[in-house]
Amino acid sequence: MPRSGRRPITPRPLALAALPAALLALICAGPAPGATAPGAGSPAHADVTADARPAVRALAPAGAPRSPGRARTFDVAPARAALERLLPRHWRQFTLVPETGAGADTFTVSGTPGAITVRGSTGATLLTGVGWYLQHVAGADIGWPGDSLGMLPARLPAVPAPVTRSAQVPHRYALNDTDDGYSGPYRSFEEHRRQIDLLALHGINEVFVQVGAEYPYYRALQGFGYSAAELRQWIPGPGHQSWWLLQNLSDFGGPVTERLMRERAELGGRIAEQLRGLGMTPVLPGYFGTVPPGFAARNPGAATVAQGDWAGFDRPDWLDPASPVFGKLAAAYYAEQRAVFGDSTMYRMSPLHEGGRTGSVDVGAAAGAIQGALHAARPGALWAVLGWQDDPTAELLAGVDTSKLLILDGLSDRYNRLDRETRWGGAPYAMGTIYNFGGHTTVGANSSVWIERFGPWRDKANSALAGIAYLPEATGTNPAAFDLFTDLAWERGPIDQRTWFAGFAARRYGRPDAEAAAAWEELRKGPYSTSSGLWSESQDSLFAARPSLTAAGAAYWSPKSMRYPSGSVRRALDHLLKVDPALRGSSAYRFDLVDTARQALANHSRVLLPKIKAAYEAGDLTRFRALTAEWQHGMRKLDAVTGSDPAFLLGSWLSGARSWGADRAEQDRYEYDARSLLSVWGRRSTSEGGFLHDYANREWSGLISELYAPRWARYFASLDEALVSGAAPREIDWHAFEAEWAGRTTRHPHRPSGDPYRLASEIAAALPSAAATR
Repeated sequence: MPRSGRRPITPRPLALAALPAALLALICAGPAPGATAPGAGSPAHADVTADARPAVRALAPAGAPRSPGRARTFDVAPARAALERLLPRHWRQFTLVPETGAGADTFTVSGTPGAITVRGSTGATLLTGVGWYLQHVAGADIGWPGDSLGMLPARLPAVPAPVTRSAQVPHRYALNDTDDGYSGPYRSFEEHRRQIDLLALHGINEVFVQVGAEYPYYRALQGFGYSAAELRQWIPGPGHQSWWLLQNLSDFGGPVTERLMRERAELGGRIAEQLRGLGMTPVLPGYFGTVPPGFAARNPGAATVAQGDWAGFDRPDWLDPASPVFGKLAAAYYAEQRAVFGDSTMYRMSPLHEGGRTGSVDVGAAAGAIQGALHAARPGALWAVLGWQDDPTAELLAGVDTSKLLILDGLSDRYNRLDRETRWGGAPYAMGTIYNFGGHTTVGANSSVWIERFGPWRDKANSALAGIAYLPEATGTNPAAFDLFTDLAWERGPIDQRTWFAGFAARRYGRPDAEAAAAWEELRKGPYSTSSGLWSESQDSLFAARPSLTAAGAAYWSPKSMRYPSGSVRRALDHLLKVDPALRGSSAYRFDLVDTARQALANHSRVLLPKIKAAYEAGDLTRFRALTAEWQHGMRKLDAVTGSDPAFLLGSWLSGARSWGADRAEQDRYEYDARSLLSVWGRRSTSEGGFLHDYANREWSGLISELYAPRWARYFASLDEALVSGAAPREIDWHAFEAEWAGRTTRHPHRPSGDPYRLASEIAAALPSAAATR
């Protein structure tokens, strides 16, 4: 099935888009904006979908005191529907009960064989209780990706004694601003709903909703001197919209059509409602001043600041939030947003992200105006800002009410000697992790750092830690990392990493197995115990790198050497191949086997390339040809093994993009948007000058065979030719090579093929033994 799952939702034949924002605001008005709180549902509102929505009463914020006698009531139907999707064979054995007397973010699990009762304070918390039961009682895993549900008995086991758990922090936030781009900008509602189900199962209560965020801009800016055609050109294609919302770029991968924007807005509205139905907070993009070129000339009294460039892209201008026009545009934006997405109590904004220019703008006053505009539209709403590089600055924090701010710390596990209370003046923050950049398929995370820091940071005197923030640039990789990081918020005491991984190995494949335990112990000691100090991600693969005899990484910004002994992955592969055959049938085992074989082979690329370099420099043509043949054979093996699991298919990525196009030209445009993100990323100036090429590299079947392998073959042929002729190697315009690939419309399978066990075994047989591996 294509990554998008099905054709996008057909918009209802409404006159919604034609209504003025002020009228829409009146139509959509329900209870006072801001009446809901994190973890609560939102008031009813007009929507571009026709679905009937369950009523959900607003809940108190997690950790907030409750009025005496006040009861929590909510409709369990959305949680029940999610449970049916998650456990299609066993959902009837669960009884979900709204716990009206429990504290916020609390669940209780009890039950006899085949009759499990979960009580909880929200629909999402009920699902978290189900997740706890699966992990600690049933011994099964629903991972991201892969599961071992086929190993569950027909009759679920009893809970030995009732267990109650409460979240240790009120905020459990998920999704980086880049997730929609790098995880799949052309996904379907069903795919987003699956993501929500998994997040709820793992205790998340706040989720960033980016899909369709361009539509409020498109609608609002037409009232400030811009035509629809101008705005459709300015707004980038879905694959690149994440960085447009961050004020980094515009006008790439498009132009977009109004139909596409309406359908994406409808999809985003459905995602927001799905979250509300489970009692989760849809975190919506806020407005902080991004405007198209020429805004001041078209709007008297407006003051804008040119933002310079970002990685070679011209950044959109910044409208001074202290100017009167800002308040009017912000109000129009929030009214248009409400019409499609409804209200929320949390909004994401990061002014001056990764640079930008302040000009003569007073940053503190600007921040106050941004928060003021937000509160004018959504009284009391929380502003979520990313903690990244130097942001948020002391100047920004000085201008806002920090009690209505949450800093999502993207560097918690990356650097040492961090004191967030001193750095941010006591502003509330969530400990975050970004263990994946660009959607790389590399295995690993600084998980030992999470465990070492979370408890002490939370429990120290005057701690401002108020949550966790799950922020990989792309989701759907490293299921162990997702499980462990989200467990931090629900475990009462410190987690023992070794014990946790042993338990993970047992439930990952449905029951304890000595070889599985040994495999995951190797992975724990290696890629999942990398240290802080400089990196939060492991190294990427040289197979995905732009060819060079001195290549040290594929992405310019990635680690340039191994971050752990490669023998740990090589030994893990051997152990996984010895797992009991009765446990090899699950999607979890298949994914882990393919991923580990892929990683072992990728690590070997760092051993093989120096040997190729030595042979070339020695003028040893015979050895050079033998080694480059081994390299190219490895790439064929890599393409084959990744082709045996649905998580590693280029065809799904491309089919999803094409499914949103109304005609051939539009389909080709969106495919280019999707392909370019994986390769050149942007234009020549940004790909080369901004070092963005291969930033989103990933070892996927189809991508390896059609881009990476031919790229290395071209390079090795040039070196071979040089050795034979004695001349210097011919220069190759790699950007032109990659841009030609990005412009293709070749088709690739979107269903896996081949036997993953056989293919992984062949890789293990071809690699040096674990004893010979560093």
